[in-house]
Amino acid sequence: MSDNSAGTSDSEGPDDPERPLVAVVMAGGTGTRLYPASRPGREKQFLDFGTGRSLLARTLDRTGFADRTFVLASPATAERARGTVRESGHEATVLVEPAARDTGPALVYAAHRVREAVGDCVCCCLPSDHRVGDGFASTMTRAAAVAETTEGLVLLGIEPDAAAIGYGYLKPGEDRGGYHPVGRFYEKPDPGAAARYRQSGYLWNAGTFAWTPAALLRAARDSPLEPLADACERGVPEAGYDAVEAVSIDYAVLEPHAGADGDPGVFVVPATFDWDDLGTWDALDSLLGRDADDNVVADEGGSLVIDSEGCTVAAGPDAHVTLIDCEGLVVATDDDRTLVVPERRADRVGEVVAALRERGTYPERAE
Repeated sequence: MSDNSAGTSDSEGPDDPERPLVAVVMAGGTGTRLYPASRPGREKQFLDFGTGRSLLARTLDRTGFADRTFVLASPATAERARGTVRESGHEATVLVEPAARDTGPALVYAAHRVREAVGDCVCCCLPSDHRVGDGFASTMTRAAAVAETTEGLVLLGIEPDAAAIGYGYLKPGEDRGGYHPVGRFYEKPDPGAAARYRQSGYLWNAGTFAWTPAALLRAARDSPLEPLADACERGVPEAGYDAVEAVSIDYAVLEPHAGADGDPGVFVVPATFDWDDLGTWDALDSLLGRDADDNVVADEGGSLVIDSEGCTVAAGPDAHVTLIDCEGLVVATDDDRTLVVPERRADRVGEVVAALRERGTYPERAE
């Protein structure tokens, strides 16, 4: 979404980190808001949406700043992650968490495994479904330096260019030379709150992090993830999975530590590169662009869009869609499943998946 000038700000921050930088690419999610294209067995990070290069491969392309790269997969996505790594031309080690438990357990597990493999380092944790522009590597390196200097938990924050309701926000504190303590996190807001947050200088939470393994494990011991952190310290992380629930790293660790003087602190590095979270159908325009009629076509079947405006069409290789005189629609079809939703309500697709699960008609594993 953000289309600010590329690169980083001119304010001075910590020097380049001295410890090894390790990129940890998160590739265990299911991407339910891009249903029906993204579902078990064909999760969105492995899709290319007609570009010829999957979202995961694109993320691996921007890990050149790191000394080592790990891809963090769930048991369900591990084989596809290994295949993507082989085909991408990059060297990366695939870590497989014992069970899918959201980003909280996954990132604590990854911190332990990376520390085992690399030793004292800084982990740079990257989602596999974002689009970023020029300046990412230098900003990520700066965030790693802040993590090393402060021994804290560091996020990238994006300056909003719209009052978006699909992203979480955070309130930055005073400038400490290119980074800020985080005062508070705010969940996805209603339109009025989003407008106030933007006017007040809040930032989008980009879901991209930097920390040392020791800092994250220390913070996790003061959170719902304590059983897993303790199990990691004993060298048996798998044993800790049975004792923790699925929870995001934001809710379990970052939000409780924000705005406090405790250890570790939570900090944000403002990012000025072009960025978007490719989490919903209405975000694909940032990856694919729009035609002269403001339409986005992401398919392999030669779909037709006639006398229509502001629509997004996505069809699988064996599907064909034709739109005539339509406005502002998302039409996505794959195999025997089709979704039609106004583009302005694309954020509700997750509700469809929840309803299908309740009816027992959502594929919980690869079809």
